[in-house]
Amino acid sequence: MKLPCLLQFRILKLALASLFGRAYTNPFPKGAYEPIKQYRGRPRYDKDECIGCGACAEVCPNDAIEVTDAADNPEQAVRILIHHLDNCIQCGQCERYCTTEKGIKFTNEWDYVGFKREDFEERVQKDLLLCEVCGKVIAPIDQIKWLAKRLGPLAFCNPTLMLVSHRELQVVDKGFEIDSEYPQRARRLNIQCPHCRRKTALTV
Repeated sequence: MKLPCLLQFRILKLALASLFGRAYTNPFPKGAYEPIKQYRGRPRYDKDECIGCGACAEVCPNDAIEVTDAADNPEQAVRILIHHLDNCIQCGQCERYCTTEKGIKFTNEWDYVGFKREDFEERVQKDLLLCEVCGKVIAPIDQIKWLAKRLGPLAFCNPTLMLVSHRELQVVDKGFEIDSEYPQRARRLNIQCPHCRRKTALTV
């Protein structure tokens, strides 16, 4: 079937434009590739802004963020957040629901390769705050400090928030105890988990 002359001219024009014109594709790897600003590349933790609350792990639909608490030793009680990049689908839920809105952010890093599984892991370690009565985990210390800062003067309503913020100001010494013939009353000024705080309040 013979094509019309007009259609033949259009095909020839496109062929010549493709032959002598600039390429439509990116010249990578000869040239650097810069994705658009809205591109969701490799997520990165900001270790200064992250408070270790674990909200990112709760909302991750693919379980790409693992939270591990090691609280056997009060002096070395830490929470480790491990982001498994090889399991991440770049959905953006971790950034969207971050408590501080700055703890984890997507970058424009699109070309990340590795030879070991550890190359696709990013870790954040935060010190944990333990109950001084039962030894259970209350929360990461950075999370308590962030909450006390957000509440401002209202943080004085909770002894745990007050003591943690005062430790940072070096007003209260660590391990400070009050001598009293009423031990439960003295414990009200200790760092306690909600369960122990309730027992102390009911006993007093």
